[in-house]
Amino acid sequence: MVTAHPLPEGFTEIEVFAIGTALLVEALLGFCLNGLTIISFRKIKELRTPSNLLVLSIALADCGICINAFIAAFSSFLRYWPYGSDGCQIHGFHGFLTALASISSSAAVAWDRYHHYCTRSRLQWSTAASMMVFAWLFAAFWAMMPLLGWGEYDYEPLRTCCTLDYSKGDRNYVTFLFALSTFNFMIPGFIMLTAYQSIHQKFRKTGHFKFNTGLPLKTLVICWGPYCLLCSYAAVENVMFIPPKYRMIPALIAKTVPTVDAFVYALGNENYRGGIWQFLTGQKIEKAEVDNKTK
Repeated sequence: MVTAHPLPEGFTEIEVFAIGTALLVEALLGFCLNGLTIISFRKIKELRTPSNLLVLSIALADCGICINAFIAAFSSFLRYWPYGSDGCQIHGFHGFLTALASISSSAAVAWDRYHHYCTRSRLQWSTAASMMVFAWLFAAFWAMMPLLGWGEYDYEPLRTCCTLDYSKGDRNYVTFLFALSTFNFMIPGFIMLTAYQSIHQKFRKTGHFKFNTGLPLKTLVICWGPYCLLCSYAAVENVMFIPPKYRMIPALIAKTVPTVDAFVYALGNENYRGGIWQFLTGQKIEKAEVDNKTK
């Protein structure tokens, strides 16, 4: 890789190239899968239901995460951030907006599934649209806070992309992190936990398990957990003693979310999978109840 820019401190050339390649692969795969989810929703009439609107919200957010990863991958190959400090703030805001919208939308899907399976109530278009709008506005509110001075966006350890600055660990950071994690990780996680536990108990009574009720929450914890753990540790101890290349690992894991979500919420959804197949092949799917089932 020929470039006039020096290697970021703490990284070898192969490590920089590997991180850039990983980001590019994650972005391409996630964008293709979620793009297919979005196009299929638009083209296949059977998929245009209130419940699937929430799945669409996840796909839109995850496509945003992929675009953010594309930019980070390009900068990684350049070995530096070419868009200046304003670009860094925009990149950080965009990354947080789409990530938080993805988490909130996942919680909304859990809420919908609980009512579908446990109370037998059908989601209305007005409710689904309101939940989708709320998820995005709520995410935008929290993503905007670092731009207004509560929290701060700065460069990742590789210095080729931007995120929440956890290097200082000051009071401003700690208060923002506590509020952010409470409202955007713990509460959505609690909603998903209680919803899927109730669904699991319902399935156990009937003896018919329609999908893996533990998978959505495991996805949330495994993909976002390492990043949340790093940020939380930074609130009580200085994390700068951790080599920069190791501090990049949680961010790389988090960027797998779009691909994993596509398999959990779209390709793992029997009805949605049939709609995608119809879009790709032209073979019509048989009419079935749209119930957001996952195998």
